Amino acid sequence: GLMKGDKHEEPEPGPEPAAPPPSTDEEEPLLEFHHSYRELFQFFCNNTTIHGAIRLVCSQHNRMKTAFWAVLWLCTFGMMYWQFGLLFGDYFSYPVSLNINLNSEKLVFPAVTVCTLNPYRYTEMKKDLEELDRITEQTLFDLYKYNSSNTLVAHARGRRDLRESLPHPLQRLQVPAPPHASSRVRRSNSSLSDNNPQVNRKDWKIGFQLCNQNNSDCFYRTYSSGVDAVREWYRFHYINILSRRQDTPLLEEEALGKFIFACRFNQVSCNEANYSHFHHPMYGNCYTFNDKNTSNLWMSFMPGVNNGLSLTLRTEQNDFIPLLSTVTGARVMVHGQDEPAFMDDGGFNLRPGVETSISMSKEAVDRLGGDYGDCTKNGSDVPVENLYGTKYTQQVCIHSCFQVNMIRECGCAYIFYPQPRGVEFCDYRKHNSWGYCYYKLQDAFSSDRLGCFTKCRKPCKTGSSRCCPYRTITPSRTREMGLPNSTSSSRS
Repeated sequence: GLMKGDKHEEPEPGPEPAAPPPSTDEEEPLLEFHHSYRELFQFFCNNTTIHGAIRLVCSQHNRMKTAFWAVLWLCTFGMMYWQFGLLFGDYFSYPVSLNINLNSEKLVFPAVTVCTLNPYRYTEMKKDLEELDRITEQTLFDLYKYNSSNTLVAHARGRRDLRESLPHPLQRLQVPAPPHASSRVRRSNSSLSDNNPQVNRKDWKIGFQLCNQNNSDCFYRTYSSGVDAVREWYRFHYINILSRRQDTPLLEEEALGKFIFACRFNQVSCNEANYSHFHHPMYGNCYTFNDKNTSNLWMSFMPGVNNGLSLTLRTEQNDFIPLLSTVTGARVMVHGQDEPAFMDDGGFNLRPGVETSISMSKEAVDRLGGDYGDCTKNGSDVPVENLYGTKYTQQVCIHSCFQVNMIRECGCAYIFYPQPRGVEFCDYRKHNSWGYCYYKLQDAFSSDRLGCFTKCRKPCKTGSSRCCPYRTITPSRTREMGLPNSTSSSRS
């Protein structure tokens, strides 16, 4: 409080706050409006940092100079956006870099499957094939005058009765010649000597007829070569005979003769515990070395002829089914331990009486899925049932896809593919129209109308063994004296 006598002092007024300085013309406003696009373009060219843009304004009094800079400016902008397009296109194409590494190290030796190329001994199958063989020999005699035996029927009536004893007989079909071509063909053929005048491939084809269940639709399976037609017809009937022999026991190794004469891996003898056995309808008894059922897998340490698997095989050349196969020897395939042996797709034949060396190399492929490629990790996302019960591969999927369609469309299973439980193999005594259904389905399969090749994607990770016979040695006569005549040797 104030006491008496004190002076009350009023505070002196301070200086007034300074007023904001007036705006000047030098300071540019934050937002500036232009009356025309021309003024906007001039403002852009005067203030941009793009090289050459200011030249469009400062050289406006010289039209040639302005035109030159305008063209140059547009070209640089065009090249810039072209580069942008290339970069974006390259980015969204998801490019993949391929790295190849060559290593020489300790590896697991692959599985090796060897087949006899003879499904059954002819003496064991002769009773079942007797009628089929007689008809086939008679057909070859009618077409080419080829007499493979002395039991052919001489009269036409007997041949006709013989042909009608089996369904789907072979027939010779006349092919209509195109207009203006028959006379030219006859003139060209008349100047050439023909050993068999009855065979004229320009005028006829040979085949057999296949019909559906109620015979409302039929077609001919024809070939321009009589030999091809006879072989396919024989194979078709042979499949039906095999379907009836499924309940009979398979031939044991003793019945076929000892096929594996000698076996060594890395200079150490192997025995029956090192391989497993299965039977193939066309390639006979097959033996798989170093498969997943083997307790100790073989390891490969060093390359060379003396390292790896060495086999001496004994083939029964005199007891093959003569009209089923035209080759003798052995069928070999190299594959993974957890993969089935597709002898038709990846196998190759070994000639008897010689020593063959086979070189092998392992390839491991790691594919990128997602946006970089269409692959599957383990086949679980592929809409095809795996009938083999093995590791997923593209071949396993394709064969399973065909068999699934075969069972659904034809009502029976194809004998060369796995047989699901509760499904019978195809036999025209039980399924009289399965041949019609099979050949129709095979045509759709080959053209991918079934979608098997589209559904079955490649696995993202796969390893395969590439092999090829690179050396064949014919033994000398002194060496042949020590081994049977039908013995061949192979090294891998």
